Amino acid sequence: MTQPLTPLPVASAAMPPRSQPEATRPDPAIRRSAEALEASFLAEMFKSAGLFRPTEALDGGGEGEQHFASFLADEQARAIVARGGIGLADAIESSLRLRAGLTPQAPSGTTETRA
Repeated sequence: MTQPLTPLPVASAAMPPRSQPEATRPDPAIRRSAEALEASFLAEMFKSAGLFRPTEALDGGGEGEQHFASFLADEQARAIVARGGIGLADAIESSLRLRAGLTPQAPSGTTETRA
């Protein structure tokens, strides 16, 4: 005689979620550092390219205009990074994770596999 099939246990709210191994867990501090470095890089590139150079009008703009132009470059760079940036933060994060002995994260949030 055959025995009846027993249902498999279903995951319930009482079961704790599986946690990722420490080496593959995302680290927000590393990501913040990578994004800050990308923003600094972009701001310096903007300043070097003269993107936010003070205008040379008849009245000048005063001493403060140079400082505010620098602040504008910094804020524009942070805004670009907040919207995804140019991909530099992903590469920096990957490198920092490797140096810390962690597995690098793929840009989509999945763990990269190395052959």
